[in-house]
Amino acid sequence: MGKRLSSWARLAVGAVRVQKVLSRLALTNKRIGKTLHLSLLLTKALVAARSNTNTAAALTRRIAGPGRNSNNTLLSGRHIHPSVLHLVLPYLDSSLVAPWIYSLFLPSLAHAMASYASYSTSSSDISTPRSISPSSSVGRSSQSSISSSNKRMSVSSSRRISAANPMSSVDIATIEEAMRMANLDTLRGYSQKNFGEVRQYTTTEYISEKQALGYQVLNEPLWNKGLSFTPEQRVSKNLTGLLPHVMESSDKQCERALKMIRTRQTGIDKYLYLSTIKGQNVDLFYRLLIDHAKELMPLVYTPTIGDVCLQYSTLYTRPEALYISIKQRKSIRTILRNWPYPNPEICVVTDGSRILGLGDLGVNGVGIPIGKLALYTAAAGIHPEKTLPIVLDCGTANETNLRDPLYLGLRSKRIPVSEQQEFMDEFMEAAAEVYPDMVVQFEDFESEKAFNYLDRYRNKHKCFNDDIQGTGAVVLGGYIGAVNLSGVPIEEQRLVFMGAGSAGVGVAKQLVEFYTKRGLSEQAAKDKFWLVDTKGLVTKDRGDKLAEHKKYFARTDNNGHQFRTLEEVIEYVKPTALVGLTATFGVFTESVVRALKASVDAGGLGRRPILFPLSNPLTKAECTFEQAVTWTDGTVIFASGSPFSSFSVKSGDHSVTYHPNQGNNVYVFPGIGLGAILAKASRVTDNMIYTSAAALAGSLNAEEIHKGLIYPRIERVRDASIIVAREVMKAARRDGVSMLPEEQWIEWEEWGDPALTKYIKEHIYDPQF
Repeated sequence: MGKRLSSWARLAVGAVRVQKVLSRLALTNKRIGKTLHLSLLLTKALVAARSNTNTAAALTRRIAGPGRNSNNTLLSGRHIHPSVLHLVLPYLDSSLVAPWIYSLFLPSLAHAMASYASYSTSSSDISTPRSISPSSSVGRSSQSSISSSNKRMSVSSSRRISAANPMSSVDIATIEEAMRMANLDTLRGYSQKNFGEVRQYTTTEYISEKQALGYQVLNEPLWNKGLSFTPEQRVSKNLTGLLPHVMESSDKQCERALKMIRTRQTGIDKYLYLSTIKGQNVDLFYRLLIDHAKELMPLVYTPTIGDVCLQYSTLYTRPEALYISIKQRKSIRTILRNWPYPNPEICVVTDGSRILGLGDLGVNGVGIPIGKLALYTAAAGIHPEKTLPIVLDCGTANETNLRDPLYLGLRSKRIPVSEQQEFMDEFMEAAAEVYPDMVVQFEDFESEKAFNYLDRYRNKHKCFNDDIQGTGAVVLGGYIGAVNLSGVPIEEQRLVFMGAGSAGVGVAKQLVEFYTKRGLSEQAAKDKFWLVDTKGLVTKDRGDKLAEHKKYFARTDNNGHQFRTLEEVIEYVKPTALVGLTATFGVFTESVVRALKASVDAGGLGRRPILFPLSNPLTKAECTFEQAVTWTDGTVIFASGSPFSSFSVKSGDHSVTYHPNQGNNVYVFPGIGLGAILAKASRVTDNMIYTSAAALAGSLNAEEIHKGLIYPRIERVRDASIIVAREVMKAARRDGVSMLPEEQWIEWEEWGDPALTKYIKEHIYDPQF
């Protein structure tokens, strides 16, 4: 009995070692092929051990291999006692556990199994894992022991018998997860430096709209008009009987679609229904989006698009973009030419590395270009067939995606930044060659790459970055209006930015330009800004290595003192405006907002604080509109990145309704793109970006100004985009980058804005069916 107990003790000690080895193997995913091979041999040996000891001994030698001694063991350095093997065998039948356990117990387990057959028939006083207690097995026959060993035992049951179960400390879940991940990793072991080139030997021949008949018409969303086809069109296009025998106006089709949308319970469900409409009838989709912008734009873009991106691989039903993998980097031109619509004019491209405030979503970030381009069409009238969404797949650092068996992107870690740079160079060269007239908008790249790409390509290609320049322009447009309403003179304005990424620095730089155009030197303008990141106030002497884009605003006047929290910074700066671009919900706490109001109130009566929590989606907003109104006693001038509802406060017998502003990029980027396209700009200049902000500030009507708004109502976004596009075209002309004929500009300069506005309206898409 003492000898048996010592065997169990050795096994218990060994189980800890087994756990450590299993964990290392599970994390590294190495030796999987060898493990499976050895486990197969051991399985055969176990079967043979029950029938033929000689065969078992032969297999033992084969498993141990030449020059190896079967006395080796991972458990204790000695032979595994037959009683231990008797305890372990029932668990080795599990298809999930066996391959790993075999490899870890080899070769000592192989040595022990040769004696197992005879031992199991002679030992009737050793309890099995199915026994209630060791004593309960006394007197059982050898046949009973073998029968018990052959039965499968659940993991949950085996864990309950921890005292007698050698597997009780093994993390089966980790093993299973490692095996699953090994199966998902289809790129393991291949060279990552060799890239093939796709050679297509024929070109796709597309049928024209005039030639299309029957289902060819109905299956092309750009041609399908649904129930609005006239009787003559149904006959000429062979549509008779393919549609219900009723003819409807566009208004009636929109009414039916809206009813269906409003019956959906969640934003995702509504998005999916809208996506279905877009995939069947483009004119209907955009008629809905244009006429019901306030209701539907939040579904097509923020905040719903964030949830869509998180689930894109699961929601995917059909391709809506070009998906260019780093593995296909030599085939970029071929892929671009495969886009079914000729000569796109505007492209939105992302690598998914920083989607909204959600982080690295990899190829799932393609929802952003798709949504942005829908807004280009709805807000600025760029024809849908002239838009091109693209995602560059460089892998992802998102562990959730890497573990998702449905993930549509490369299942590998994101490649080094230097290789991403090479890939981006190749893409920009290919895009300029295949589509020389196309404007490229960079979207949701990581901060360092965003600034790098913009600086690298802005003077060579037609491109701009919406996160840096678009966000900066829309915030500047709102800030111009906010300063006018705040009662604080321009020279007394002081701004604290919570968030110093690409968006934060981009916005701050746009606002610097606002002050320099009003007579301040660049240094004096820059001194009005204090940027705060996760480590506190950004200063030159903070002791950490600052990212390159942060150095421009790093303070040097802090006299060696470091301010670690936002509250400390506000107490030190006494700001008049607080801007949030942190992608962290609730950063603007009550104490922070009240401190902002107190610093503004200290300057005199009638002054109002400016508060811009701009992070998207709503779940990332630094504070809510209701909180901002409550904590500032209704004096706040507020703008957010995603839409909040109006907020009413009762005061005696009446109530006061406060209207939020949405500093949505949709107010500027569609106009910037449209203006650059219509002006045939060779590049997008800083002056064009700044002009878009000034134009936005001047696009409000009397009603909006009376309500205290600093942005036009979203229902008027198309009117605002036309004004922005017109001013951007003029700026392109002033900067000498417009390639339009000189005669055209002479005519506009003679007749002014009415003539240019008329030209813009004649060249934009307005769905009629």
